[in-house]
Amino acid sequence: MYQESFEIDDTTLYKRLCGHKDKNLRHIEHILGVTLIPRGNTIIIQSETEAEADKAMELLHLLSDYISNKEPGKEIDDFEVKYITSSLKSGQKLKVDDINSLKIYIPDTNRTIVPRTVNQANYLRAINRSPITFGIGPAGTGKTYLAVVAAINYFLKGKVERIILTRPAVEAGENLGFLPGDLVQKINPYLRPLYDALFELLSMDRVASYIEKGYIEIAPLAYMRGRTLNNAYIILDEAQNTTVSQMKMFLTRLGVNSKFVISGDVTQIDLAKPLNSGLIHCQKILKNIDGIEFIQFSKEDISRHPVVEKIVAAYEESGYNE
Repeated sequence: MYQESFEIDDTTLYKRLCGHKDKNLRHIEHILGVTLIPRGNTIIIQSETEAEADKAMELLHLLSDYISNKEPGKEIDDFEVKYITSSLKSGQKLKVDDINSLKIYIPDTNRTIVPRTVNQANYLRAINRSPITFGIGPAGTGKTYLAVVAAINYFLKGKVERIILTRPAVEAGENLGFLPGDLVQKINPYLRPLYDALFELLSMDRVASYIEKGYIEIAPLAYMRGRTLNNAYIILDEAQNTTVSQMKMFLTRLGVNSKFVISGDVTQIDLAKPLNSGLIHCQKILKNIDGIEFIQFSKEDISRHPVVEKIVAAYEESGYNE
């Protein structure tokens, strides 16, 4: 048994590090497999190996520095603890500046968005460095939300001239002419998750103004055919419901100074023949191409209500994948 002690002179910082009823310490124990015992202003680390104790000590130093950089009185939440702990456990050498560099500030709503898990951080890094990024995984992992966050950030900083949001309208067979209303009204039901993310980050008036001026374009996937998309940030949501030909059509629209972010969940395919999913197909044939990155999310990345992760896990265990 190895034992080390981590001391903090600042009582307030010590309490923020431990969390309410030491909940932060319990999360760390669960992920790293160590025992953390709070005593006064000291945290005693007990572990089976010296390497585990060293990892816990490194983590406590990093978390205390991270908390010190947060606004006074603002607590570190469960997802931040899990993200930073899991990152170190996976072998990443994190610094506070590394974590802060992935923060995205949206001035319109005065919101700061940070990745909650290792995969979410990898997703944002991939978006920043590659023209085409795929985010694949279950519901609630932040695939669509983070794609929209990054899109708004790129647009507000002048890195792209417009944002295009698209999604295959499988239920309508891509034939929207039979639905009532104009184009926007026809496709609203299929793009609701993208709208929800927009309205959470920007005011309703700002979103309406951007759409009216063409800075934000919302269109079904079928309307991408024949276009070359330059200086744009394009999000294809629910990509598992594209056919192979639709996915090829979409990917070949990429123009100069543009970003494609494609998200989907291969366990929720609504196509009549799921094996014809364009998302599954491109995973096989594009995985080794420079400039294209695939980020695979899992149930551990779910950042909705904690019970959602348990629901996803229960369906996985039951073998139900429709």
